[in-house]
Amino acid sequence: MSTPRTTQSYDAEIAIIRENIRQLMEQAAASSGAANEDLLADRIAAQEARLAALQQQMDGARGADEGGESRT
Repeated sequence: MSTPRTTQSYDAEIAIIRENIRQLMEQAAASSGAANEDLLADRIAAQEARLAALQQQMDGARGADEGGESRT
């Protein structure tokens, strides 16, 4: 059984993903060439999907905590 994640661990990973997205957007803005732009767009989309999934997990964990359910 896995150990429940803390809000701080979610927040830390979310901050990392947001920084990754920011850096990828900067690279995309400075990039030239369709191949580079497509690759960066795919990487940005993947990071955004990861961020959305993580935020959903965190919201679910918070809901379980607020509902009085045990996560152990």
